[in-house]
Amino acid sequence: MDLRKLKTLIDLVAESDIAELEVTEGESKVRIVKSSAMPQNQVVMMPPQGAPAQYVPSHAAAAPAPAAAPAVPAAAEPTGHVVKSPMVGTFYRSSAPGNPPFVEVGQSVKEGDTLCIIEAMKLLNEIDADKTGTITQVLVENGQPVEFGQPLFVIG
Repeated sequence: MDLRKLKTLIDLVAESDIAELEVTEGESKVRIVKSSAMPQNQVVMMPPQGAPAQYVPSHAAAAPAPAAAPAVPAAAEPTGHVVKSPMVGTFYRSSAPGNPPFVEVGQSVKEGDTLCIIEAMKLLNEIDADKTGTITQVLVENGQPVEFGQPLFVIG
């Protein structure tokens, strides 16, 4: 099940009176439970062969999470165009360990150039530049988990 479908299901549960939703698609099984004590939903991914389930919290758009705000962006607001993460996953600067990063600070990029890879649910997603310019900052370390909407790069 792709992330867009998953996000749509989470949003539907959050906006409705449904307390729990379970969807099976092929060998994948997803169970979304609305918690009454917390403003967040819980997503439980059920692996096909009875392996342990993983809990992935999703953040509701209406509920800000001040504790999750990293200290670096709070210290100084980046100047320039900020490229943000379109998904939750793990950030990688290169296509494989030992390979050079896709981009470095000071490097010119064109719209459509690959900036990084975000691994989400065992899928590698290339994140492309949405603006032409020069990379002025890389805001995330290689291998670090990233959240939806988290700033990744600054293009000047």
